[in-house]
Amino acid sequence: MERGSPDVFAEQGTLGIEEEFFVVDERGRPVSGSDALVYEGDPPEILDGRLDHELFKTVIETQTPKCESLADASDQLHAVREALTSYAAEHDYRIAAAGLHPAAKWRELEHAQKPRYRAQLDRIQYPQHRNTTAGLHVHVGVDDADKAVWVSNELRWYLPVMLALSANSPYWNGFDTGLASARAKIFENLPNTGMPTAFEDFESYQRFENLFIDTDSINDRGELWYDVRPHSAHGTVEVRAPDGNADPDVVLAFVEYTQALVEDLSARYEDGESGTGDGGLRREVLDENKWRAIRHGHDASFVAPDASGTVSLGEVVDTECERLGVSGIRDIYDAESGASRQRRLHEEEGLDAVCESLVL
Repeated sequence: MERGSPDVFAEQGTLGIEEEFFVVDERGRPVSGSDALVYEGDPPEILDGRLDHELFKTVIETQTPKCESLADASDQLHAVREALTSYAAEHDYRIAAAGLHPAAKWRELEHAQKPRYRAQLDRIQYPQHRNTTAGLHVHVGVDDADKAVWVSNELRWYLPVMLALSANSPYWNGFDTGLASARAKIFENLPNTGMPTAFEDFESYQRFENLFIDTDSINDRGELWYDVRPHSAHGTVEVRAPDGNADPDVVLAFVEYTQALVEDLSARYEDGESGTGDGGLRREVLDENKWRAIRHGHDASFVAPDASGTVSLGEVVDTECERLGVSGIRDIYDAESGASRQRRLHEEEGLDAVCESLVL
């Protein structure tokens, strides 16, 4: 089995975007369409080798090519999405995005037959059988393996902020969960998910990765599904916290913010900062912050990085936009949240309107 290597961490600041989408019918309802699109059709060139399905036949994943800048990432994201929606339309499908599809009922959906997913279903059982989630994954290149681990450690406090801003999955299996991001909680039921602990350096991370492979805890290193990880095949820091979203501007805001965070933390690593590691906030406090994001979305407040009290999401957004020179997350915060919008549409117009609002 292929193992990770520190040598892959060779480029700084490159970007990659992975999005998980729902294949839906003319009414916006989930349908088993991934086999037709991934295996039976002839996808456009930009999707060649960058289109795959997930656990359920209604979930499909795209990846952008490696991008050299935020502007390049924007161009590639729009091109990939346009290619996917056009390609799906040729097969009488539409494409929708959210953390969970409000009309998806896991007992009624087909699982993919790919051996990797059949093995996961066999090993994990009930939590994986109901895992109808769809997320956004942002990769940022880092040119040193130990730096990538340090940056991943330091990023952990910011992950609940991203989740709260992106929260777009109040409905699961046909009912209102009372959560802003039910996706995050459903996904956390799988093993090797959620908020990771800190690692001392890449060697310690690689020992952990190899231990889980060698003890048959995972079938491959891709099954370490934590909210952030140093990606030992791509040479990136991968952030996996946000819900999926139909609005490309929302996705690009998270790309902008993630890149800015990684670049800022990389500079601090190079300046010799010691970092918080697990000597700062305990893992349990980070878990509490994630729970607050799951439950409250835009209305969340968080235990502050220095543990001096709490800070509201709005205060964090103000601080981060000024500190890092970003603006996209401010636009997300100022707008109606995805979870609130779904609930409002459901109350005012019904499920059909919610489903239609999620279509690209």
